Amino acid sequence: MLSRLTRPQFLAVCGLPVVALLATAVFAPLPFSVAQPGLTADVLGKNQGAPVITIKGAPTHETSGQLRMTTIEATGPEADVHLGDVLDSWFSTGHAVMPRDAVYPSGDDLEEIEEYNEEQMRESQDAATTAALHYLKLDAADVDVDLRLEDVGGPSAGLLFSLGIVDKLGAGDLTGGRVVAGTGTITTGGKVGAVGGVPLKTQAARRDGATVFLVPKAECSDAQAELPEGLRLIPVTTLKGAIDSLGALESGKGDVPAC
Repeated sequence: MLSRLTRPQFLAVCGLPVVALLATAVFAPLPFSVAQPGLTADVLGKNQGAPVITIKGAPTHETSGQLRMTTIEATGPEADVHLGDVLDSWFSTGHAVMPRDAVYPSGDDLEEIEEYNEEQMRESQDAATTAALHYLKLDAADVDVDLRLEDVGGPSAGLLFSLGIVDKLGAGDLTGGRVVAGTGTITTGGKVGAVGGVPLKTQAARRDGATVFLVPKAECSDAQAELPEGLRLIPVTTLKGAIDSLGALESGKGDVPAC
């Protein structure tokens, strides 16, 4: 026989499972990583005391300004991220919640992640070198390019590596003395690809003095969402397009694309 419950009693009894579910949701680990703006590095300069770009077999010239590649930093694959962390990040422009699989596509094993990121970086550096030498019409058999950037993995510095090589070997001055930052993968044919985490990278760039940011065109809307004041976005799809845009910005002649 079921006893009749008053409305307050009914709500109290039925509320117990809800409270339990809420408690589970709050304390249960979620498949996300919390990311924040990471380091930037000038590919025209030095990193940990060594030149980022070293070239032999062809004459180079002094460069002005900076070309800063950008990164994000994220909680590790084994770190527990809870609902409270997610909610905090939603209300903070300095943090973002990203699917853990997007940050660590190679899995949760730290050693495997490091190996994967190092391999991605090597492939990116090779593609960046090939793209730059092809743009300059230089024979890769005659020019030796060494790229060195410690403690950074992944492919997203490809565009900036290519620009750095072109700036050192080519005629003219790409930056015009500015601090130019950016992100984007690069193919051997010079096509620029999307990377993710762009809003955080724009913050890192502005923090470190950049006034111009080269962004893959496909990620323009993401970059505009939380764009720091004083940072100009230039969308790019190819290495040639990025070089042309920087040339137009420096000379004041021609159109400079905008998001």
